[in-house]
Amino acid sequence: MKKTVQLIITFLSALWFIQSPALSEETIIKSHGVSTYGDLKYGPDFKHLDYVNPNAPKGGTYTTPALGTFDSMHPYTIKGKGGHITIVFFEDLMTSVADDPDALYGLLAETIEYPESRQWAIFNLRPEARFSDGSEVTADDIVFTFNILLEKGIPSLRKVFADIIKVEALEKHRVKFTFREGAATRGLPKLAASMPAFSRKHWEGKDFSESTLVPGLGSGPYVLDKIDVGRSIVLKRDPNYWGKDLPINKGRNNFDYIREEYYGDANAAFEAFKAGTILSRVEGESQKWATGYNFPAVEKGWVKREEIPDGALPVSSGFYFNLRKEKFKDIRVRKAVSEMFNFEWSNNTLFHGYYNRLDSFWENSALEATDLPSAEEIAILEPYKEYFPNTLLSEPAVIQPVSGKRQIDRKRLRTANKLLDEAGWQLENGIRVKNGEQLTIEFMLASDIAERFINPYIENLRKIGIKAAVKTIDVTQFVERRNKHDYDILTTRHETSLVPDVSLYQWFGSGSADVPSRNFTGIKNPGVDALIDKALAAKNHEEMTITIKALDRGLRSLHIMVPRWYNANHWVAYWDVYGRPETIPPYALGFSDFWWWDQEKADKLKAAGARININRSGE
Repeated sequence: MKKTVQLIITFLSALWFIQSPALSEETIIKSHGVSTYGDLKYGPDFKHLDYVNPNAPKGGTYTTPALGTFDSMHPYTIKGKGGHITIVFFEDLMTSVADDPDALYGLLAETIEYPESRQWAIFNLRPEARFSDGSEVTADDIVFTFNILLEKGIPSLRKVFADIIKVEALEKHRVKFTFREGAATRGLPKLAASMPAFSRKHWEGKDFSESTLVPGLGSGPYVLDKIDVGRSIVLKRDPNYWGKDLPINKGRNNFDYIREEYYGDANAAFEAFKAGTILSRVEGESQKWATGYNFPAVEKGWVKREEIPDGALPVSSGFYFNLRKEKFKDIRVRKAVSEMFNFEWSNNTLFHGYYNRLDSFWENSALEATDLPSAEEIAILEPYKEYFPNTLLSEPAVIQPVSGKRQIDRKRLRTANKLLDEAGWQLENGIRVKNGEQLTIEFMLASDIAERFINPYIENLRKIGIKAAVKTIDVTQFVERRNKHDYDILTTRHETSLVPDVSLYQWFGSGSADVPSRNFTGIKNPGVDALIDKALAAKNHEEMTITIKALDRGLRSLHIMVPRWYNANHWVAYWDVYGRPETIPPYALGFSDFWWWDQEKADKLKAAGARININRSGE
């Protein structure tokens, strides 16, 4: 009998060994970080990031302006307008760095485990991780976060997280993400690693979907100090922050206070900077940068100006067509509108020649489509060519027309008129008409800053019979109308990345076209969707590069926006109370991240008579 029992045990043990996924031939990778293609700049024993000053002093206040207003401290719902910096309260499982664009390194999670197939990912949370009230961050909180974001969070996240089919707590500090069978899994461990942590206990009895002025309980280095609704938010560094001694945080989070001041328009924000109410400014207007910094504080050396190279992908700014509108469904109309934006005249006349023209969604990088498509690109695009113009494979990648020195370029005028004629918009008494309807275009703005370069554009459009106008509204109305897709053209911007991720679905995916999202154009194109799928499924960097080039070529062929321009530098101005590392990393300016307060400089300015806000909370 004893022998029989032993045989049964042996048989069951052998069966378990054969069937156990843990002992399958697939290698399980365990690491302190994760990247799409496996490369990490920093090893497991790094002491601090290369670009920080690990001995940076703590103290002082970082003040920054914001335009508009806010009525919520909840950044994960579409109800209300959340303050810009409210996301700082929350940490992710792993975090990005400014000199390794494809990597995330452990923060709340100490390590990640995943198989070579990347069909799942397990995160081992740091036992010492705490929310700001001292409670533990547990696997159960991560499960809750995923579920509540899907159920009541920003609608477009449902598409982003569509390939995560289950999140489960294996142990108190061990959480597993399982990905959909058949999904492109290469980037999914990174997606899971970017999951924030909400406290389940904090949200009990509260409606996550509602706007609130009480911030959610987070685990980050800053907590709320005070708010003046619609006007300012002040955060203070948490002296009990659990992660302050982690290598990933050395030399970072240096300010005692971060103060965000809200202004109704950009001019008011600039005047506040000149007066010393705001102590730092990243300038976005070429005219101000060229002519506006001649006030006494600059002349005395109290305010510093720097042009710091920006190694990140240029932000794709442009005039975004709302393709949900019938008049913009015809590509000839969109091309005609594009023809009439004279970048060369605008750059020389309005922008002091500072800018370069955008053509690509991945401008000035190895991901940008150029010239005629390569054989590899053609192979990728061929199955989807029906969803793009028939010139996609036979002509060079679309670049924007070059105009002359005069505001109206006659060649561009003739081309635009011909396109509108072909599209059936006839010129009657100087106005383009089709089936009794006038061709009207409204540019919707949340600030009057853009009017100075849009008004000449409007004048040009009127020359071809388009009844064009600009509509400037307050930020609250702007957000509401944008979410309801109630606009013709948005003057806005979006960001892609050197290592594409699921945010591509938010920008260009059909699934995000009919919900509030970053898909401002409302593009719904099966070919684009398929190319995004292929890009995210790429097995190596070379395959990804070719696929993104194909996607870039396809998007540009559709003329979904009129590209504007980009700046190769950060334009930074600040009162001379800050210190920074000698070398700024390529992919982030890092003002509130790894700069620091220099008390000696602040005392020197004060002694010289500078009247600036240098108190602890910026008041």
